Amino acid sequence: MTAFNFEQARHNMIEQQIRPWEVLDQRVLDVLARVPREDFVPERYRNLAFGDLAIPLGHGEFMLKPNVEGRILQALAVRPGDRVLEIGTGSGYLTACLARLAASVVSVDIVPDFIESARLKLKAHGLGQAALHAGDASGGWGEHRYDAIAVTGSVATVADHWRQSLSLGGRLFVVVGQPPVMEALLITRIGEREWLRESLFETELPPLRNAAPPRVFEF
Repeated sequence: MTAFNFEQARHNMIEQQIRPWEVLDQRVLDVLARVPREDFVPERYRNLAFGDLAIPLGHGEFMLKPNVEGRILQALAVRPGDRVLEIGTGSGYLTACLARLAASVVSVDIVPDFIESARLKLKAHGLGQAALHAGDASGGWGEHRYDAIAVTGSVATVADHWRQSLSLGGRLFVVVGQPPVMEALLITRIGEREWLRESLFETELPPLRNAAPPRVFEF
């Protein structure tokens, strides 16, 4: 039986899924080539790690598709000195990519099992400096300001606390809306009370747990 060629599958993922989705930032492509995605998926899906699909993680949650991960990393334009907050650790793969790009990463997930698993995987790959926390960050996380915030589940509206948690020039990636129409946004803080909102692309993500539901108007 022929051994699965992970390196070829990784190359194909980048060239056939990620580049065609207009992910052209070389730093992003390099980190996607360096971080072994197959080590972050559940063992039974190891050979599917590079497919164009949302891999089940358990607890009703799914891993983001590779092209969406690439677009998140490119949109946030993480620099070596940046402090990053990730809301929704999941598999820990995006956490690992962010940790390779940034000075520090704080990642929060509401599912303790995900945090325990991700912590072991990150440590195994020399990325133990990422700070992982089990908790609910749907309404914000602490009083720190961040240069980049990645929200890995969809929301009906953008929590104001996330915008307030951006440093000046800080970027927030978030997917807003309800199925089947959702919009990926990049929100940049350009002043103490001013933010720039940019529409990036349409996609569909499972909802972030405990995020505020949309308001229903009665007539």
